[in-house]
Amino acid sequence: MNLLLLEEKDFIAPGRVEISDRRFLQLRDIIKLEKGKTFRAGMINGKTGTATVTDYSGSSAVLAVEFATAPPAALPVTLVCALPRPQTFHKVLHGAITMGVKDLWFIHSRKVEKSYWQASVLQDEAVDKEVRLALEQCGDTIYPRIEYRQRFKPFVEDELPGLISAADAAIFGHPRSSAKPEDFTGKKVVLLIGPEGGFSDYEIEKLTAAGVTGVTLGDRVLRTEFAVAALLAKLA
Repeated sequence: MNLLLLEEKDFIAPGRVEISDRRFLQLRDIIKLEKGKTFRAGMINGKTGTATVTDYSGSSAVLAVEFATAPPAALPVTLVCALPRPQTFHKVLHGAITMGVKDLWFIHSRKVEKSYWQASVLQDEAVDKEVRLALEQCGDTIYPRIEYRQRFKPFVEDELPGLISAADAAIFGHPRSSAKPEDFTGKKVVLLIGPEGGFSDYEIEKLTAAGVTGVTLGDRVLRTEFAVAALLAKLA
């Protein structure tokens, strides 16, 4: 935990919080609590700053907090990803958030198993836990927008144009393309990533017709979580 993420319900007085959950256990067992010890903290969807231990017991800690610094700037990328298998979903979500993505869309694709949409990892509680862990990891406080769309064609025809109109470019990973992701570095980009088997020919036609450009990382086929990390790193 590189940043203690706090919310309004943690406050017991102005400038003072008490924690007794997972965060307390991590402070107690890993960071090691001591009176007067100071570490990084931040308010959910607010500023970052410091938290100083004023008192603690075996089950809770009281901290004096002060927030004065803006969180890290967001990466200007909207990530649209074909819903990966459940064991990969959290890796993609965590990785994208730690790299600064604030707008994430998970969509259906022909090669996405329908059963993925019923996976427990998509439940609100599981997603919220992963979001918090990712924000704590990268020292951020701003929650991302996360959307799910279970129909490919309506998304591409009805919603993708709006996302593209608000960006400088829209690209999708495709090994047989000639364009490079580096060509779009620093721009406001909509990035689409298909399932591990890739978008189908029909889906590629629909994306191309919508104005999305294919980009390549080379001839090798990557797992979804690696493709996401590699492409975001190229765009950062």
